[in-house]
Amino acid sequence: MLNTREIITRSNIAFGTSGARGLVTDFKPEVCAAFTLAFIQVMQQHFTFTRLALAIDNRPSSPEIATACIAAAKSAGIEVDYYGVIPTPALAVTSMADNIPAIMVTGSHIPFDRNGLKFYRPDGEISKADELAILAVDATLPALTSKGLPNASMRAAEAYIARYLDLYDANLLSGKRIGIYEHSSAGRDLYASLFEQLGATVVSLGRSDSFVPIDTEAVALADIEMAQAWQKVHQLDALFSTDGDGDRPLLSDETGTYLRGDILCLLAAKSLNIDALAVPVSCNSAIEACGAFKQVERTQIGSPYVIAAFDGLQQSSARVAGFEANGGFLLGSDIDVNGVLLKALPTRDAILPVLAVLSMAGKGSISDLVENLPHIYTASDRIQNFSRDKSLLIIGQGLQNPQQLLLQLYMGTFELIKTDVTDGLRMTFGNGEVVHLRPSGNAPELRCYAESDSVERAKLLVALVLKAIENSNSQ
Repeated sequence: MLNTREIITRSNIAFGTSGARGLVTDFKPEVCAAFTLAFIQVMQQHFTFTRLALAIDNRPSSPEIATACIAAAKSAGIEVDYYGVIPTPALAVTSMADNIPAIMVTGSHIPFDRNGLKFYRPDGEISKADELAILAVDATLPALTSKGLPNASMRAAEAYIARYLDLYDANLLSGKRIGIYEHSSAGRDLYASLFEQLGATVVSLGRSDSFVPIDTEAVALADIEMAQAWQKVHQLDALFSTDGDGDRPLLSDETGTYLRGDILCLLAAKSLNIDALAVPVSCNSAIEACGAFKQVERTQIGSPYVIAAFDGLQQSSARVAGFEANGGFLLGSDIDVNGVLLKALPTRDAILPVLAVLSMAGKGSISDLVENLPHIYTASDRIQNFSRDKSLLIIGQGLQNPQQLLLQLYMGTFELIKTDVTDGLRMTFGNGEVVHLRPSGNAPELRCYAESDSVERAKLLVALVLKAIENSNSQ
């Protein structure tokens, strides 16, 4: 008989910064079933439930994976509330309200030949401890009977939209022209209605029948140029989009220039009067420099680490949130907004930070809000198809002999004054600039982040460092 631990161990599917990810070819039905049964067993140790919520993104492989997960849940006596294609935070909002666990079938921003599973407790995202517990479950995998996907309920989508229609005035976006880059986002059928009900004139753009792997942390040059062209053609006040599963936002200003995710969320946190923040070490130092928050805690990269910091922050602060450099905003406590109680949502959300910034801008411009922040600029990029072992070797060399690594990166004249190994290797130099290297937790990629006093300089640092690494590894 097959058992869950053996199947998962041999599957090549692994937990990364958020969820279990791997190649579509490795998400065989028995693998999906093993993860589902192990997840259910871990949840049953802490919660009582008879139902589980499930949704998918628009990847061509997601329906088949969902079918296997549903069959496994039913084999364990758990009924499934199936919500079809919706954003990940929409699934989380409803499953938390129902006090039941949930599974989101999504690979987020990674290419379509990969996919993933995100798991939710009745009270939010699973923790790293939960991940280890799932991997340790040793249960027999029963024979599965699949009847295909059930009809999708609209309930979760409607609840997600209502969450924000209740929060903001119906004239919030009156007079604004908002473009929505729909591509293959899981929320593309929801966003136009939401923005229109808040008063905006909406221009729908770029819908795609093929999956588009939008990475909000490393936006492709073609997408940047397309945003600027759309702004000119359609005279947009802002352009909105998300990654594949709708939990990481993209928002442009009135010039078609996309805001960095951490800058977007910094403004959102100010708009929402957040007291205390948990943010990964890769986020812009303007968060502390702006002086808007009583407490800022830096974490490893990944939403589970941000969420884990909430408990400590809640001891001394009433309004707690977190965000990541990719723009995903996590609300760590219930807060009052415009006299309405907004319930905590400890998972990435793309809608709240965007509406908060648009509300903050009012009749003014988004670019003015950005200009009033400390002038610290970040950039990031990645080398794709770069093994984790190679990335770890480079970081290890930097820890053992940082000067040698700087020479390899053509930065031998830089004065290194501080290193931070919270996640990867973050190097701060005497001139205030920062270079941060880390392997991706979701894909075979080496990411590089940089900070400087201009966008151009930060981009140049990233380009030079990644080029030096590519040249070194091609020899």
